[in-house]
Amino acid sequence: MTQGHNLLPRIGVLALQGDFEAHLRMLAELGAEGKAIRLPEQLEEINGIIIPGGESTTIGKLMIEYNLLEPLRQKIRDGIPVWGTCAGLILLAQETDNALAGQPLLASLDIKVRRNAFGSQRESFETDLVVPELGEAPFHTFFIRGPLVEKVGPGVEVLATLDDGTIVAVRKGTRLGTAFHPEVSGDTRFHQYFLRIVESVSN
Repeated sequence: MTQGHNLLPRIGVLALQGDFEAHLRMLAELGAEGKAIRLPEQLEEINGIIIPGGESTTIGKLMIEYNLLEPLRQKIRDGIPVWGTCAGLILLAQETDNALAGQPLLASLDIKVRRNAFGSQRESFETDLVVPELGEAPFHTFFIRGPLVEKVGPGVEVLATLDDGTIVAVRKGTRLGTAFHPEVSGDTRFHQYFLRIVESVSN
């Protein structure tokens, strides 16, 4: 359902497991309508979708259990804007070097990711990222057992890297991926950026 020009976009947040509530809170803070997605028919009611952090293997299995995997793949193929954060980035990737057997991927973004690239929970960290698309002020990021992007395909734009060149944010058209958790930063700029992508398609 396409929203009219005067309506804010309705953003679905995959709500099978993980930190979906933080995304819903941040969308509400921006005045957007967020909707928890658990069933295939709910995909018809949204203009964009966020796939949150959590445990990628569990989310993948639940997508199959709730009959969401193929409908979600189709919506993305049809051009609905999608944003994967942390585990969501893994699920969007075409390829991951150390997926567990049977790990279903949406395979919607031409990148290769490495899961749990920064070590265990104890080795999670936070850092300031320079993200030119968001303006001059650095974006304070939280990496929680985050993946990294090992390789990007043709046309994939690198939005941000760590100081050592590790790729941690990418975009191709209406598909966005971040290896960190913008929803816990208190900084709404990445969510605003995604809303602009959605609005560019909806209007």
